[in-house]
Amino acid sequence: MSYAVKERFLTLQGEGVHAGRRAVFVRFAGCNLWSGLERDRATAICQFCDTDFVGLDGEGGGRFDTAENLAKAAAETWDGDRESRFVVLTGGEPMLQIDQDLIDALHAEGFFIAIESNGTLAVPRAIDWICISPKAQSDTVQRSGDELKLVWPQTDSNWQAMEDWDFANLLLQPMDARGDEAASQANLEQAIEFVQAHPKWRLSLQTHKILGLA
Repeated sequence: MSYAVKERFLTLQGEGVHAGRRAVFVRFAGCNLWSGLERDRATAICQFCDTDFVGLDGEGGGRFDTAENLAKAAAETWDGDRESRFVVLTGGEPMLQIDQDLIDALHAEGFFIAIESNGTLAVPRAIDWICISPKAQSDTVQRSGDELKLVWPQTDSNWQAMEDWDFANLLLQPMDARGDEAASQANLEQAIEFVQAHPKWRLSLQTHKILGLA
């Protein structure tokens, strides 16, 4: 199997429990909830995505013919000690492409593997850290993991049911309104109000954007 990668880069994880941790990001091309094209956004299941996952033309992107080649490229991107290697598999929707061969190859390179997925496809528990970000109009089949990250607000999101799913951490992340500062601020205020009222949840901010990181 070959792997279509939009971009691959070294940064700090900006979101969730691992925020602030040095990480190699591998962003896979393609998603099953939106084509990534603006003309399709209004009719997509997920309409608020703030990520470019179309094509293979990003930094470090391309098509990798084997799992070993992609894992070695991730290791070269890390450029540091082997003991603390941390890779985040994201997208788009990474589970459209991730298989056991890639998981094994990344582990062989010494990586602790995290994934950021929409949860519409089952995620192997062989992945070390499972972060699921459910979308209100989709069917979330992956209802267990390490971190549930709910972007807020989402119309018709059944957050009450999510509290009974098997996740160690429940996080609420204000929706980025993609350039509309007033709307983004309103979303932040709603998220803060929600967490104040529902203390099972914790606020998660996109700190990479605050810090000007990729």
